[in-house]
Amino acid sequence: MTKVVDLKAYRTKLLERRGFGPWEKRFGKSFDSTTRIVDLSDRILFYLAQPGEPSSVAYYEFIMGILDLGAALKFHYLDNGEQMRVVDIHLFLVDQVRFEMMRRLQWIGSFEGEKFSLVEMVLEFDKVKKKCRENPPQLATSKSEYSNYMRMTAGDKEVFIRQMLREALEVFEKRL
Repeated sequence: MTKVVDLKAYRTKLLERRGFGPWEKRFGKSFDSTTRIVDLSDRILFYLAQPGEPSSVAYYEFIMGILDLGAALKFHYLDNGEQMRVVDIHLFLVDQVRFEMMRRLQWIGSFEGEKFSLVEMVLEFDKVKKKCRENPPQLATSKSEYSNYMRMTAGDKEVFIRQMLREALEVFEKRL
C-alpha cells in the first residue's frame, strides 16, 4: 500500500525547519509557520530588538532560511538584489519587533504587524509592508507627548516613535 503524502504540509515543515531551525537552537524554543511577533517571549523579543550583529545574524538566519537562500554566513555571496531584499526584510522585521516591545510597555497601541506571522512577513513582504505603512503604530494616549504627537505629520510620527527606541530598550531590559 502506498503512503499518501500531504505535499503542502511537507513543504510547510521544510520551510519551518529552514527558517526556524537556527532559532530553535539559539533560543531553545519551538516555532512554527503561525508564530507571530506577539507570540515571542520577552527575552527573545529583547534580543531581536537590539541593534548590532548578534541580532542581525539571527534575522538573516531566519529570512534566508525562509527564502531558501542558504545559511546566514552565505549572505555576502548572494547577488546584490538578493542581499538588498534580505536587508529590507530585516529592517522591516526589526521595526515590527521594536513596535511590539513598545506595545508591551504600553507606549504604543496596537500595530498592523502584530496580525501577521513571521513567515508571512517574509514570504509576503511587499504586501505586508504596504499594509503596515498604511496603518502605522500610534502613540498611546497615556503618554505625556501625545498632544504634540497628534499635531505631527504622518512621517514625523513614525520618526518620533523610532526615536523612543533607546529608552524603550533600557526600560524593557529592566522588566526582564
